[in-house]
Amino acid sequence: MEIKKVVIIGSGTMGSGIAAQLCNANVPVTLLDLKTAISEKARERILKSRPPLLIDKSKINNIKVGNINDDFNTVKDADWVVEAVVEKIDIKHNIYKKIFTERKSGAIVSSNTSSIPIKVLSEKLSNEEKKDFCITHFFNPVRYMGLLEIVKNENNDLNKINSLKKFCEEELGKGAIICKDTPGFLGNRVGVYAMQVAMTEAFKMKLSIEEADSIFGRPMGIPKTGVFGLYDLIGIDLMADVLKSFIKELPKTDEFQIVAKEIPLVKKLIATGYTGRKGKGGFYRMKKADNKKILEAINLETGEYYSSKKIDIKSEKVDLKSLINRKDKYGKYGWSVISKIIKYASSLVPSVTDKFNDIDEAMRLGFNWVKGPFEMLSEIGVKNFFEKIDSFENNKFLENLAKSKNEDFYGERQLYTEIETLGKAKPKATKIDKNNSAEIYRFEDFNIVEFTTKANVLDYDSMDCLKKATNKPLIIINESMQFSAGVNLTYTMNFADKGDFKSIEKFIKYFQDTCKHLKYCDNPVISAPSGLALGGGEEVVLQSNFVVSHTNIVMGLVETLVGLVPAGGGCKEVLWRWSQSDEAKKDPDFAPLKVFDIIGYAKTATSPIEAEPLKYLKPEDKKIMNRNSLFSVAKKILEENKDFKAPEVCKFNLSGKPLKEKMIKVLEKLYNDKVILDHGMEVGKELANVLSGGETTIDKTLSEDDLYKLELESFMRLIQTKKTQERIKHTLTTGKPLVN
Repeated sequence: MEIKKVVIIGSGTMGSGIAAQLCNANVPVTLLDLKTAISEKARERILKSRPPLLIDKSKINNIKVGNINDDFNTVKDADWVVEAVVEKIDIKHNIYKKIFTERKSGAIVSSNTSSIPIKVLSEKLSNEEKKDFCITHFFNPVRYMGLLEIVKNENNDLNKINSLKKFCEEELGKGAIICKDTPGFLGNRVGVYAMQVAMTEAFKMKLSIEEADSIFGRPMGIPKTGVFGLYDLIGIDLMADVLKSFIKELPKTDEFQIVAKEIPLVKKLIATGYTGRKGKGGFYRMKKADNKKILEAINLETGEYYSSKKIDIKSEKVDLKSLINRKDKYGKYGWSVISKIIKYASSLVPSVTDKFNDIDEAMRLGFNWVKGPFEMLSEIGVKNFFEKIDSFENNKFLENLAKSKNEDFYGERQLYTEIETLGKAKPKATKIDKNNSAEIYRFEDFNIVEFTTKANVLDYDSMDCLKKATNKPLIIINESMQFSAGVNLTYTMNFADKGDFKSIEKFIKYFQDTCKHLKYCDNPVISAPSGLALGGGEEVVLQSNFVVSHTNIVMGLVETLVGLVPAGGGCKEVLWRWSQSDEAKKDPDFAPLKVFDIIGYAKTATSPIEAEPLKYLKPEDKKIMNRNSLFSVAKKILEENKDFKAPEVCKFNLSGKPLKEKMIKVLEKLYNDKVILDHGMEVGKELANVLSGGETTIDKTLSEDDLYKLELESFMRLIQTKKTQERIKHTLTTGKPLVN
């Protein structure tokens, strides 16, 4: 079965998101709603969406729009029809009647419902129609969330379901898991339960919402929003509706019923318009005072707001054993939440799924958890878990595990896909080395380096692992959300605060040496980025021999935002790439001025298609829709390059002083127009010094080492200024740039 044309009925958030992802895959799609004007507005929303739903704005041309009354005949040409209308069963039944009257024989019809069982959706369909009907539950935002749950019914043509799964995996880049028809399927059943446990336990233990969010967040391998922040993000009223649906659908004996009970404070927040970020606020709210925004948090006991306090639990890494063994309220809360999640998830085996690790993958792909419940159990250890757990009666999975005491119960990962993923490769690989920032694995005849810091920021240890790993062909890749958010600024500022600038210089020099080594060593180096590849992370990518990039990526050299210049070879490498253009061969100042603009404005790309014109990626670099495929594609590149030879060494001819003066004129105009302030001018001058070649002339040839030296000197002058240090501290505290 080939899917060449798709019709989506319903142009709301989910319908639009699915349409956009089909556009990204170059699949023609027609978006229908009650009126064409509604569909047109959805098209405009897709174009303007932030974060962008399209990997390139030109992809919008793959969408046609129309209305249900006048354009329903487009269903006749569709290979797949997706219903994404409101969650009202009578409306859906009417739509299905029209679809099955119009559709061509054999076309797949699916619903994007997140809560209505397939037996209810399909109750008015004939057995023949049921063969081609299923649920395709995408997660929002569709481009960025990896999970797609395909829910089948007992009448389905399984070949067709598997064909749809393959299409969604290969073309749309989804982690497609086939689920049974049970309430909440996999992701929401466990994910919403986990949220409710985290919330109800916080109330029970009298924790503040900041304390709860500090535990039910990074320390547990869960996104930093935490539970109360996530409630605000989703919408407190929407979550209340979700819970009502679970209460209605689940048996009275299900543990979910206990945590889903209405909480008086939540009811009050909804009644007063405090529905989260889309309303007046929620558990958190922003208050303006003296022209400043102050984040406030709600007291769970009194319902009063107070200035939010940052909680430092002295833990940056996911370390569940340490967390649950803490002798304070945080350890008690962590264990209570984790143990209940593990107990509930394991109680769903085999009634909801035969493959327990599908639950883990649903949590990874649909909720961005680092580890699913069974991986948490595996990390804690079977013996440790059963020594701490209170009771688990009628839980067949845990009863069997308690008898077997099998510490290696987990088995293979990612059974839902046939792709050879990093997650499947790591358990078979040999751990060669590790430190506080990275790990080296040996797999077959090559090495893998995986960064392990928060947001995979880079420090001396990160570079040490990279350098050591080049004794074999190397793939730099990881399973976490970010490839690397750049150099560890906290690490750098710790030295700066002590006035130890020699240690900073030593680190940056080592960073440069490592990146140069990656580029010119005897073995090929492949970077496989996904998520953020910024600053130093982008410099690693730029100086790898090959790149396999996921389509969901943010790339850029953003150092100027924190008052620095790229100093790990970023200026040098982008300058070299631009100097190979036809324009640069006619005008020696073309490339430096172009790079001055790109790095000066800290321009970023939100997809490989946007990255290529900036020369952050090369045309020959691979661009991959499915993140799971990054490893297998990178591995194939290694296999195809057994006779690898390092690239030729770069040389530069730069104009020096006259070119620098051109750049300073640009800066002066920006300064006069108040686009940049005093320190922006100083940062710009240092960038100009690097890109113009410093004290050089056009007839003098500069080496890469000369450019590295210029980068390092400018970096060191800037890091010692008070205003750069203020920028860095402001960014570390607020996550936002400071203009000074």
